[in-house]
Amino acid sequence: MAQLSLRGIKKRFKDTAVLHGIDLEIGDREFVVFVGPSGCGKSTLLRLIAGLDPITDGEFILNGQRMNDVPPSRRGIAMVFQSYALYPHMDVYENMAFGARLMGLTKDEVEARIAEAARMLRLEPLLQRKPRELSGGQRQRVAIGRALVRKPAVFLLDEPLSNLDAALRSEVRLEIAKLHRDIGGTMIYVTHDQVEAMTLADKIVVMNAGRIEQVGSPRELYETPANTFVATFIGSPRMTLVDVERRGDTLAMKGEGGSVTPGALPEETRLKLGLRSDAVRLSRNGGEGFAGQVVYTEYLGDNAYVYVRLADGTLLAARTTPNDLYAPDEIVTIGLEPAGAHYFSADTGRRLVPVGT
Repeated sequence: MAQLSLRGIKKRFKDTAVLHGIDLEIGDREFVVFVGPSGCGKSTLLRLIAGLDPITDGEFILNGQRMNDVPPSRRGIAMVFQSYALYPHMDVYENMAFGARLMGLTKDEVEARIAEAARMLRLEPLLQRKPRELSGGQRQRVAIGRALVRKPAVFLLDEPLSNLDAALRSEVRLEIAKLHRDIGGTMIYVTHDQVEAMTLADKIVVMNAGRIEQVGSPRELYETPANTFVATFIGSPRMTLVDVERRGDTLAMKGEGGSVTPGALPEETRLKLGLRSDAVRLSRNGGEGFAGQVVYTEYLGDNAYVYVRLADGTLLAARTTPNDLYAPDEIVTIGLEPAGAHYFSADTGRRLVPVGT
């Protein structure tokens, strides 16, 4: 069992404030992903949980016990680093055994734990190899196995897939998801890749500039982003934000950009309209909508994305079928599915709720 509570966590390095008061609850057996751009403080927060750096202010509570001054070795937490951090002169077995022996386990206990971890991570044929004889994906699995043999209450993973190519990232990501199902532990995973966050997490914590922007399930963050930062960070392609002005029941772009009637509008006058690629439709026949010019098309096999430049210079992505071809510089009209429209305050960036919903 592992329940974590972060209460007003702040971190400063000399005069530089990195975290500005983090409040977060993490339940037992949850898979939580910290996601955000580089420099947002997600890895720093992970290191504070691990005890590798001291907390400047606030409290970290683990299973009801204050952990601020508890050394890393006594927290019941294991961390997997981005750089693997394997001992080059030790083989896979010895790398996995090292931490377990420091815990004072007997030889039989160490062997049993290594055998179990090797089976789960498909490392049995590799136990006698040195790190230099392994691929990047194999080294990452060894690093995970080294943490696994300690049987910690909490697993921390700091961008463990960033050094792998696309195929290996997909493979190891599936192994991490399966590992969480098999062992049932609490996992906290740091990444800047929102695809990893969406596919792995029970709960995503979106961070920006040392603060939490939103906490929720992948579906909640995708369908009801709290503000424009979350809206444009979660989802691929990213949500397009269009500066619009309200004219009665319609939203219009300045100049000759056209207008749309999206349905019930928020009461606030100054709006940004948020559009995801699957909520827009392209037309060659004019009609109601925003005017745009095709820039290029991404063909992905099962679907395609057409990128269109709007009259105000905004680049919008629209999902189409692979057979629906658009030529560069072609003029199109962009309509929208009213149910797929998102509204944000042009002043604060916060999400706005349409009238009557």
